[in-house]
Amino acid sequence: MTGKQGSTADETAIPVVDMRRPRWGDPARVTELPAAAAALAGDATEDRGVAPEAVTPPAQTVPSAVRADLEALVGTEHVVGSDDARVQHTRGYSTPDLLRLRIGDASDAPDLVVYPADHDEVVRILQICAAAKVAVVPFTGGTSVVGGLAPDRAGFDGVVSLDLRRLDRLVEIDEISRVATLEAGLRGSAAEALLRERGWTLGHFPQSYEGAGIGGYAATRSAGQSSAGYGRFDEMVEGLVLATPRGTVELGTAPRSAAGPDLRQLILGSEGAFGVITSVRLRVRPAPATRLFDGWRFDSFADGATALRRLAQDGPLPTVIRLSDEVETAINLADPAQLGGESTGCLVVTGYEGEEREVLRRRDAASEVLVDAGGTALGTGPGESWRTGRFAGPYLRDPLLDAGVLVETLETVTYWSKLHELRASVTAAITDTLTGAGSGASGPNVTASGTPPLVMCHISHVYSSGASLYFTVVAPFGADPIAEWAAAKTAANAAIRATGASITHHHAIGRDHRDAYHDEIGPLALEALRAVKATVDPDGVCNPGILI
Repeated sequence: MTGKQGSTADETAIPVVDMRRPRWGDPARVTELPAAAAALAGDATEDRGVAPEAVTPPAQTVPSAVRADLEALVGTEHVVGSDDARVQHTRGYSTPDLLRLRIGDASDAPDLVVYPADHDEVVRILQICAAAKVAVVPFTGGTSVVGGLAPDRAGFDGVVSLDLRRLDRLVEIDEISRVATLEAGLRGSAAEALLRERGWTLGHFPQSYEGAGIGGYAATRSAGQSSAGYGRFDEMVEGLVLATPRGTVELGTAPRSAAGPDLRQLILGSEGAFGVITSVRLRVRPAPATRLFDGWRFDSFADGATALRRLAQDGPLPTVIRLSDEVETAINLADPAQLGGESTGCLVVTGYEGEEREVLRRRDAASEVLVDAGGTALGTGPGESWRTGRFAGPYLRDPLLDAGVLVETLETVTYWSKLHELRASVTAAITDTLTGAGSGASGPNVTASGTPPLVMCHISHVYSSGASLYFTVVAPFGADPIAEWAAAKTAANAAIRATGASITHHHAIGRDHRDAYHDEIGPLALEALRAVKATVDPDGVCNPGILI
């Protein structure tokens, strides 16, 4: 909390972390595996794999003439082909991505990493690569968890990773209109620090906050943990600039317009398939003077979901609101700093930010709704525990993988009326597949020892008409964890589509969701998207195979 209500500690005031694949986060930060998690491994053992410096990517295929042109444009020092740079730009941060690197598989490594200085250089790089049929993958933080950084290589003479880290400026703040222009390579925590110096905030704090970047937020329609109060990232975007092989697209001359379809929404979520977002103009808010986080207990997930729906539909809506199901609550994954525990029921965390008087008013009014819906107030302890540990969750994955325990996540979104059916269907699909039951009986079996997987679920994004469901899956390794998770993910995708839910709420499409996304939108809409790509990227070099 800040202001008069408590500690001035701000967990969002953290430096950019230069992560080193195949591990998450600050390399100096060591996370011990809690006993309850170690017990999941049983007698399982896992080869920790090779160190990243020992991973050798395949031979480069980009023509030497293309490299020379790129060096002439951006400078020799900004075109890098070392093994280390290539490995550190290989794939994203899904568990399969990391498992492949752990066994030394860098087959998706780009041939070169290029660091442009500005928008014009990005346009020219795309033109050089298009003329030579070299694929280009935009890269900011590299935290994709759906295969968004592993393009199709067939038919291309190499792949360039376009790292935007030099496009890292806060260009301007219009304090009257409350909008700020940020370059796409600026990392999330650095952007927040620059804005806070002037008294402003984006309020966008996804769990990837330590590593993700502004361009990635826009290209994937990111949703931060404070989305109830600040909105999703795509809702914050007032304008953007897109570099394509055919030139520049600038969108957003006013906050709202009736001048045809809103083409900003066509580019947001496009994952580099239509070009490279180089800057965005974003809505900003005054930095909060007060922050309060509370915990509430509900007897069941259904009761907690009803309470969240009432707040989403009739208000007042907290800045942060999330509901952990019985399993997640019981093992304290609602508190990412711990694993293991004996709590019962379901935990709801609420957070309020803003001017003190307004924060207290909304907190009191929301508390009345939560009590009326059957909630029991737990005080600030659970809320503060979640707040201070909110970015710790991803650090648990590495020691779990080291111990031979698979851990992965997926998410979706649907209407309130279908929420419980969706949760049950996805949970059953994952559990059946990973235990070899039901339709997955002939497939891989993670839990040959008989230990069923843990399938946890929480709600962290709510709307008047519906909410997202975020699943975390933990299970001992089998013989081929990559194939095992692929089978579980396929089953989960099928369950999501069978219930009519969207294939993703905030993780984007990439390669992992591509087929399900095509099914979701239908052939005519897919044809329209392909027509857009053919117009702005006629040679198809922009992140080929991603999205469409």
